[in-house]
Amino acid sequence: MSSLKKVPQNNVGIFWDLDNKPPKSFPPYEAAVRLKKAASEFGVVRYMVAYANSHAFSYVPPDVREQRKERKALDQLENKGVVKPDEPHICRVCGRRFYTNEKLVNHFKQIHEREQTKRVNQIESARGKMRVKLVAKFSMKMEKYKKAVRDVLTPKIGYGLADELKRAGFWVRTVSDKPQAADIALRNHMVDMMDRRRVECLVLVSDDSDFMEVLKEARLRCLKTVVVGDSNDGALKRTADTGFSWQEIMMGKAKKEAVSVVGRWKDRDVLKRLEWTYDPERDRKLYGLDDEFDLESWDSELEGFSSGEYDDHLQKEDKNAWWELGSDSDLKSQ
Repeated sequence: MSSLKKVPQNNVGIFWDLDNKPPKSFPPYEAAVRLKKAASEFGVVRYMVAYANSHAFSYVPPDVREQRKERKALDQLENKGVVKPDEPHICRVCGRRFYTNEKLVNHFKQIHEREQTKRVNQIESARGKMRVKLVAKFSMKMEKYKKAVRDVLTPKIGYGLADELKRAGFWVRTVSDKPQAADIALRNHMVDMMDRRRVECLVLVSDDSDFMEVLKEARLRCLKTVVVGDSNDGALKRTADTGFSWQEIMMGKAKKEAVSVVGRWKDRDVLKRLEWTYDPERDRKLYGLDDEFDLESWDSELEGFSSGEYDDHLQKEDKNAWWELGSDSDLKSQ
């Protein structure tokens, strides 16, 4: 049975500029998962990082604000009895049923939110083995609470962008509110990854042209570069190997096109390996030309050419015209 050879895959890193390109039109968790799936077509996704200042996490998109207004108006109609839900509201933690959303929210705050706060306080106050035991004891309950709270309680700040991205596997970093702070931190992180050779493919989520130099540096180091943004004619997409829009990421079009892009990259790599380049050191070792030339003999040969010794010899041999053939007697006399 022949052993199958594993094809080496590129290590992929996703770098998300949340200040410039937040997922405004799409739910953060869904956008992050779709982005990871598309990037996985270029190799194995090893790193997923996102940078932004505090304003990006406190911002609430217009679509989310509109949904909250509609939910509030519907709650008022349910409390008055004007509107009745088709199915009761079910608590995803304990399973209790409520016929108004407001009662579910109050129940969640009074019981489950308090329980979660107690668990967190116990873990934070514990040390050593006791802390490890408490984490193991409460892990399932805390995970169940985190999954349920997203659909019940409204985040106090923003719309839960950081938590949703963390749930999708991203490492989220909040930087200072100084201008370009997120861009500088993200660029430094990308360069550090390149210096340590952690990734072979960079996926940048941004439309900011300030990252153009980083992409150029990545291409000089023979890294593959992919840009995700909505600016089709932007400088980043012109600099990168390929680019996609958010719409293509969410629709799955980017995931399908990535297969052909990787095929083109492989063809290009094969052509590069087939290109002949002159390497004198390699040729000397390959053909046994390690010995140095005898410069004195080379100079003497050049002097012979310049003094006319070889010209006299040629004239003696070619004394007859070129069309006159020598007879047999001439050949014998020679």
